[in-house]
Amino acid sequence: MMLGLGLDSDGHKRITRGENFALVGGSEETHDCMVEKAVKINEKLARKGKNLDNVSGEEFDDIAQSVGLVRRQPPANN
Repeated sequence: MMLGLGLDSDGHKRITRGENFALVGGSEETHDCMVEKAVKINEKLARKGKNLDNVSGEEFDDIAQSVGLVRRQPPANN
């Protein structure tokens, strides 16, 4: 399952669940963007005949990047 958490807020509480995803929080703009990307990821997986249970991490990263998501590296511990 994909989980999206919007950290900005405009005072409204937003929760959206769909096939393979749950999205919580965010301003209207942020939440809409998360929904759009989750739906696009599911569409791309379906076109490949795959789902989250049988896609490799590398392939998921490629699909996520193709819809505009960017993997950020955690900061190094000093």
